[in-house]
Amino acid sequence: MDSDKGLEWRETGRKEILRTRVFTVTERTSESPDGHKGTYIVNDAPDWVIVIPEHEGNFLMVRQWRHGELSLSTEFPGGVMDSGESPEEAARRELKEETGATAGKLSLLGSLNPNPALFSNHVHIFYATDLEFSGKQDLDADEFLHYAQMPKDEVLRRMGTKEFPHALMTAAMGLYMTRA
Repeated sequence: MDSDKGLEWRETGRKEILRTRVFTVTERTSESPDGHKGTYIVNDAPDWVIVIPEHEGNFLMVRQWRHGELSLSTEFPGGVMDSGESPEEAARRELKEETGATAGKLSLLGSLNPNPALFSNHVHIFYATDLEFSGKQDLDADEFLHYAQMPKDEVLRRMGTKEFPHALMTAAMGLYMTRA
């Protein structure tokens, strides 16, 4: 829309407040189209991937501990992209590390910002089919998870419950339902 140009803010400054292993908190100063100045907190983090693996009418799901929720969470496989890695390379790597499966076919369903008000990164969501299973996980040192096949209708029905609390998994399911 032509009128959208009048909505764009201009960043005038940026300061790092806190750097962690997972993300960096920045304080950003910006100016509105009409000259209003404001300071905003933005988390800079690497992009990550979510993979929706489908096999014989089931989804391949992982179950792992989530520190923010203080409970176990059932999710699609995924994780943080390594430096220099493309989203597709990361999706293939994460699927294999967490489940031992490789995808004969991998399709990008979409890329989303987890919360554009607070985060600068994106999650890239892939659909994986034609799976081959090695039966061997290759987890990171701080990664503890189980994986299992679950009927697609059960996963859909349970999204948003205590066992399936991750909002980005629900967003990934929405892309699957409209684009896969």
